[in-house]
Amino acid sequence: MGLFKYNTAMNPTPLQPIHHPLLDKKQVTLWIKREDLNHPTISGNKWHKLKLNLQVAQAQGYDTLLSFGGPYSNHVYALAAAAKSYHLKSIGLIRGELHNNPTLNDAKRHGMQLYPLSRQDYRKKDEPYFLAQLTEQFGPHYFIPEGGSNALAVTGCMSIIHELATQINLEQTIISCACGTGGTLAGLIAGSAKINCQLIGFPVLKQGEFLYSEIKQLLIQSGNYSSSQIQQWQLITDYHLGGYGKVPAQLIKFIQDFECYNPTILLDPVYTAKLCYGLFDLIRQNRFNQQTLIMIHTGGLQGRRSIPELASIST
Repeated sequence: MGLFKYNTAMNPTPLQPIHHPLLDKKQVTLWIKREDLNHPTISGNKWHKLKLNLQVAQAQGYDTLLSFGGPYSNHVYALAAAAKSYHLKSIGLIRGELHNNPTLNDAKRHGMQLYPLSRQDYRKKDEPYFLAQLTEQFGPHYFIPEGGSNALAVTGCMSIIHELATQINLEQTIISCACGTGGTLAGLIAGSAKINCQLIGFPVLKQGEFLYSEIKQLLIQSGNYSSSQIQQWQLITDYHLGGYGKVPAQLIKFIQDFECYNPTILLDPVYTAKLCYGLFDLIRQNRFNQQTLIMIHTGGLQGRRSIPELASIST
């Protein structure tokens, strides 16, 4: 049984126009690709990142998935749901304490075994010797990196561009997404290799410049790297708004304003809202006058539940 059986939401996902007086004033056309609607529980970029990994895990005979994440991790939430759908066990190694919150409670409800990791140990999450210790502790398992970003995730995320190309002419467009670990943007870059478009990533964590090298490595590992790509994409690192998971008052106000003009579109506060906030600020600065922009909604709406002002409307 494959994950594709569970894709019962919308396929293809809608490409919707964004409405706002600022866009009219600046003569900017802004579309949003609704990847938040691509799966009932494993939505957004997580669906694309996990689908091939899960198939490979089963094909290789693994019955357990193991990964890392923070206490409010969309990846942990999605991985737990995916493992349950695939009749696989799952183990989540959580940075810091095991908080009593909706994200981790849902992960446990889906059968994930959760274990806390000190921040010191969490920093070892990519070290081979540490991963070997985890195999000794937990037994054989299929390992998926934090955020789900690996070579298979890049290949999976290429389908976002392929589907988008059937909905709109991508030539001369600007396509943007929020970035955490870089896998989604790497997939967009790989998928648009033969398209004359620009790609912009908005890191949602401080000092996001490190993602340049991370994304390059993901492209190399997935067999999709080309030196000519450097002209096609960039990172804009000014819109993390305090760092990963930080949701300041001005972002909440922006979300509420955006949703007044676009009531059928909800933004998650950790990723897509910061992407949209950054785009609107740059549009206000005349960065994209008379251009066509496309933003990728990468899901994560479950994260609204931790923000009281947004929790009443979360899915």
